[in-house]
Amino acid sequence: MTRTAIVTGGSRGIGAAIAQALKEQGCQVAATYAGNDEKARAFTDETGIKTYKWNVADYDACKEGVAQIEADLGPVDILVNNAGITRDAPFHKMTPQQWHECIDTNLNGVFNMTHNVWGGMRERKFGRIVTISSINGQKGQFAQANYAATKAGDIGFTKALAQEGARAGITVNVVAPGYINTEMMSTIPEKVMNEVILPQIPVGRLGDASEIARAVAFLTSDDAGFVTGSTISANGGQYMT
Repeated sequence: MTRTAIVTGGSRGIGAAIAQALKEQGCQVAATYAGNDEKARAFTDETGIKTYKWNVADYDACKEGVAQIEADLGPVDILVNNAGITRDAPFHKMTPQQWHECIDTNLNGVFNMTHNVWGGMRERKFGRIVTISSINGQKGQFAQANYAATKAGDIGFTKALAQEGARAGITVNVVAPGYINTEMMSTIPEKVMNEVILPQIPVGRLGDASEIARAVAFLTSDDAGFVTGSTISANGGQYMT
């Protein structure tokens, strides 16, 4: 049976790898993005995965976007909440805007998207929801009080919602990546990478986006029906819970 999946922030980085993994698993995939039209077009041209543009921080935009995807591809069976931003600053310098932008995308965005697919999943007695959290939501990080709060919140949200979805055939899980070799990591100076970051990671390397994607592919599969409320920590041993 072909499943329909939405991957938010799905045209770049970890999201793009997840979208491609779900397509390879046989899903019809829709990838959302917020701003980079050029990257989104290139992603669709390369993969054949349709992209849809809206800001997950906007509830009404999420409602309209989900409705459009369901009209195009059918009822949504799988949701991967991957869209996220950082607005880093030490707390004494953090502005209310930096705080709220992070909360609105990384936490409210998870509510906005999940709320708009939840009813349909309950009616059909099937659903797979995976939210991409972060190692920094588990252990905290300097200058990321806003980001860490949202990513910890995503884990709490998941544990609560998993209890509501269980009897309706809906599983709700988290993948919490550590340092992953994405475009964002390429901006880190080599000295910082070799002397500060890599020594913290017992496996001695950055993760690959495809490794996160494979974890998500398992959690969204029929084989993972007994896994719910869980957090998979994919961080190379950097932080163990």
